[in-house]
Amino acid sequence: MKEISLHILDVAENGITAGADCIRIEIVEKPGENRLYLTVADNGEGIAREQIDRAVDPFYTSRTTRRVGLGLSLLDAAARQCEGSMQIHSDRGAGTEVAAEFRYDHIDRAPLGDMASTMTTLIMGNPEVDFYYRHQVADAEFAMDTRQVRESFDGAEISDFRVLRHVMAALKDGEKRLQTGRTE
Repeated sequence: MKEISLHILDVAENGITAGADCIRIEIVEKPGENRLYLTVADNGEGIAREQIDRAVDPFYTSRTTRRVGLGLSLLDAAARQCEGSMQIHSDRGAGTEVAAEFRYDHIDRAPLGDMASTMTTLIMGNPEVDFYYRHQVADAEFAMDTRQVRESFDGAEISDFRVLRHVMAALKDGEKRLQTGRTE
């Protein structure tokens, strides 16, 4: 995939397909340590222990709608290609956490991509799911929780245009502040 945000979108969609109603997405960029970390965790049905090792096999999927499962195998390959790794932690009935790390300055590391659009796409397409998003660059941090957004709009539907417009603007502003190093 051309951007890491597309891997994040795929893993989050897997969690939603597995019945999750809450997804946590965290990105930690540590340029000083030359590392980029990402975590996508859900409270879906989880993966049976015996299936975790097979989850990175591109020719294995537990879905009946298709015969291959490329998402996790592509993320694993992208991380390993950039002197990193990927781990899957899961228990049946307790959700799944996918964590990957990359060498930050590796020439083959894909750019992070447009996380504001990725998060807005997830929220807009899955209004019944709660999303917690946190992005840290060095010491600067931005976070958004759709449960708090709902509260601030007096329970309005997250798919309401005015709410989505606010979400997209807040995400874009947060990402812009992270890239410029401002934390206020």
